[in-house]
Amino acid sequence: MQSSPLLLEEPIRMASILEPSKPCFFPAMTKIVGTLGPKSRSVDVISQCLEAGMSVARFDFSWGDPEYHQETLENLKAAIKSTKKLCAVMLDTVGPELQVVNKTEHPVSLQADTLVVLTPDQDKEATSNLLPVNFNGLSKAVKKGDTIFIGQYLFTGSETTSVWLEVKDVDGDDVTCVIKNSATLAGSLYTLHVSQIRIDLPTLTDKDKEVISTWGLQNNIDFLSLSYTRHAEDVRHAREFLSKFGDLKQTQIFAKIENIEGLTHFDEILREADGIILSRGNLGIDLPPEKVFLFQKAAIYKCNMAGKPAVVTRVVDTMTDNLRPTRAEATDVANAVLDGSDAIVLGAETLRGLYPVETISTVGKICSEAEKVYNQDLYFKKTVRYVGEPMSHMESIASSAVRAAIKVKASVIICFTSSGRAARLIAKYRPTMPVISVVIPQLKTNQLRWTFTGGFQARQSLIIRGLFPMLADPRHPAESKSATNESILKVALDHGKACGIVKPHDRIVVCQKVGDSSVVKIIELED
Repeated sequence: MQSSPLLLEEPIRMASILEPSKPCFFPAMTKIVGTLGPKSRSVDVISQCLEAGMSVARFDFSWGDPEYHQETLENLKAAIKSTKKLCAVMLDTVGPELQVVNKTEHPVSLQADTLVVLTPDQDKEATSNLLPVNFNGLSKAVKKGDTIFIGQYLFTGSETTSVWLEVKDVDGDDVTCVIKNSATLAGSLYTLHVSQIRIDLPTLTDKDKEVISTWGLQNNIDFLSLSYTRHAEDVRHAREFLSKFGDLKQTQIFAKIENIEGLTHFDEILREADGIILSRGNLGIDLPPEKVFLFQKAAIYKCNMAGKPAVVTRVVDTMTDNLRPTRAEATDVANAVLDGSDAIVLGAETLRGLYPVETISTVGKICSEAEKVYNQDLYFKKTVRYVGEPMSHMESIASSAVRAAIKVKASVIICFTSSGRAARLIAKYRPTMPVISVVIPQLKTNQLRWTFTGGFQARQSLIIRGLFPMLADPRHPAESKSATNESILKVALDHGKACGIVKPHDRIVVCQKVGDSSVVKIIELED
């Protein structure tokens, strides 16, 4: 395997490491997805999360009922209104997730080298030697010697709250296992993962469909996180289901790669999905630990070249209970940015963690520092070479806009767009400066009512590295008939000034359509 050159620009001045980081309106170009839950669902805490840098709120339906999540979402809307910070909504499906059911919610202590029986009889009580599971086919799926992992929701990997089992015997529907480490399982629900075994359950379950057709439709979700995506057909099936519900046709599908099966079919899944989530928690169980980083680098590279967002999970687990990440975790976040990630997902850290706001802030600061040493020049050349010639019209304009912005040291790129595609293409080339995506609403009708599009397109760019959307006045067309459209440009520049990213004498690169032509122009601001 050929080694690639180091992404950092060398040499880094050691003195620069001691310089304090400058505060900025945008904490980082890399986006942060926060999972909202018990510790992060009040208006006050959500407001602080938005101020700290969260741009996508994730609602995980592995636990909690729709009423609970609706209450949290209403609080999110109030927080958005008070902070004036845009935030997208992601619905995370349960998928074919196996779970141990503990109806009493009493802690269950498991001792190493003793036996425990996994049974599909959910009426039985969870004890130290019997655990009911929500799947009838487990005994048919496993064999002697297979490994099974059981842990708390979004398991931390801590050996006191999660347990490894080895299958000793299969008797009818029951599976007898040897416990490999002592642990205490606390709570009502724990995830069960069988290493490298296919579970014969649909990717989009009946429960998922019910949640999407009710809660999802009611709230016009921006993203659907499709758990345990194993084939491209899973994404096609989900899209077909979404298309039955009016506005949900616009919802983007992010395929969650969680096991060997999804990894094997990665290329075909990437072609169908709008983005990829690398679920490193489950992947870390299916893959040997030394192979996880290889998959991360290969998958992110493929997403980058396809111009589709790559999202990484499980980065600062210890911040669930601690105010600071470990050195390894801080380095891991930076490496995810240097690998080319668009966004970082925080799960247990914000859902049930003690420091949700501090976690978002810390991850944002690490991302920001990593972005400063990201070798954009190398990445740009690599992407242009990959795309090849002849380039498509849009790809050529987008790459030219980024090249021009870097050459003239522009402080920002402003892109006028209706569908969001032009702005996404610009972001694909990873400009070193922010891209203000000015989304121009369009008037559409279904012959019963007239509606404006644009809200979805603006929010969906909140998961893409470097893109910062603003929704324009619908009276301004995206395609200017004259050479300039001064009024809408002025609004965008005023927005940039208010954010602190545009200052007098700065150079700005503007990308817009003029008639049938796409134009890239450079503007130098006066006082």
